[in-house]
Amino acid sequence: MSRRPGNPARRFGDNGGGLFSSKSRSPPVLSIALVVMGGLLVIGYFYRGSGGFGSRLDSVSRLEGDYLCSGEVQQAIPILQKAYGDSMHKVLHVGPDTCYVVSKLLKEEETEAWGIEPYDIEEADSSCKALIHRGSVRVADIKFPLPYRPKSFSLVIVSDALDYLSPRYLNKTLPDLVRVSSDGIVIFTGFPTAQKAKVADVSKFGRAAKMRSSSWWDKFFLQINLEENEAASKKFEQASTKSSYIPKCQIFHLKSLH
Repeated sequence: MSRRPGNPARRFGDNGGGLFSSKSRSPPVLSIALVVMGGLLVIGYFYRGSGGFGSRLDSVSRLEGDYLCSGEVQQAIPILQKAYGDSMHKVLHVGPDTCYVVSKLLKEEETEAWGIEPYDIEEADSSCKALIHRGSVRVADIKFPLPYRPKSFSLVIVSDALDYLSPRYLNKTLPDLVRVSSDGIVIFTGFPTAQKAKVADVSKFGRAAKMRSSSWWDKFFLQINLEENEAASKKFEQASTKSSYIPKCQIFHLKSLH
């Protein structure tokens, strides 16, 4: 996914004595000014690109009007901590861009984090490669059983990944995600839209994302005998209100299997 650099150029030449307003400037001076401006733009672009996981994910999470919920997870971490408390001490994140989410979680005190990238990681940077090398992040097809024992993690957070699975695979994958959690699972999924399938999505994920309504998900949870974690859901709602946090994705809180 491409990143869109910002546009700091608007700060130049807005007043009467701006850079290009004087007709007495010689052509060489104008050329030098253009070179300087171009250099500033390039420096600004690379500075944004080197700002760590947070700044990069913020830029890649909004492409052509789409919103990736992996970016939403980062924003919701403080709210999740208030809702789940000690259950945030051992977290598994599953979804695209998991390197960014895991990196963010590892910065939190008393939090261990692991990640599963369901699809090939393209153009992974050095930080992501380091997480993969030490085993904190792994690439795995979630249509197959996860390589973890039951209740290996206190909390499992899933973003975007389920939107690319058909009900046939959801029937197996979602219960397996619940299996490896001891205190519950949080699902971040997109809202239904009328957008057409993208060729890039189909080639990478095997199918276009299917954004489903909350009523569809509620019915599906009942169908596979998964219960809402009402206590966590209520705490999350209260914490969101106090923090003026408005989710841009649908968020579901489910109980783990006992």
